[in-house]
Amino acid sequence: MRYSQNSTKCPAEITICLIGNKWKLLILRELSFGTKRFGELLRSVVGISQKVLTQSLRSMEEDGLVSRKVYAEVPPKVEYNMTALARDLSKLLDLMADWGLKYQALYKKKFKTALAANDQTPAQPAEWQTAADPGGASEQSAKGRGKLAKPL
Repeated sequence: MRYSQNSTKCPAEITICLIGNKWKLLILRELSFGTKRFGELLRSVVGISQKVLTQSLRSMEEDGLVSRKVYAEVPPKVEYNMTALARDLSKLLDLMADWGLKYQALYKKKFKTALAANDQTPAQPAEWQTAADPGGASEQSAKGRGKLAKPL
């Protein structure tokens, strides 16, 4: 979704408008390793369709996050890179990766403890519980969630 200056004044919401979907974050992760061609991105972003990849890359190019270089060859060769603006997001992406590793470690520890006690549905660790959700009832199963396979 293209960001519109009239849509919000909240800086966090602006960031979410620009990179706030699963696919854009995973595309940025892949481009953080360097220049990629379309086919390389399609193979490395597991689960993304060709149509969604095309739409995401076009949107990110319009927003100034991705640059696209077309070579006049047969067959056509197109390469994608992160722009300097997108590279500024590296700290944010690193923080997200760090938080994900922390979450994964806490969940794994809690899951192992629950399995040892023959409980198949581990509750949230105490650090995650709030007054509104003391028993961790809103926890979703980690089964089937995608994982970032590569560091940012």
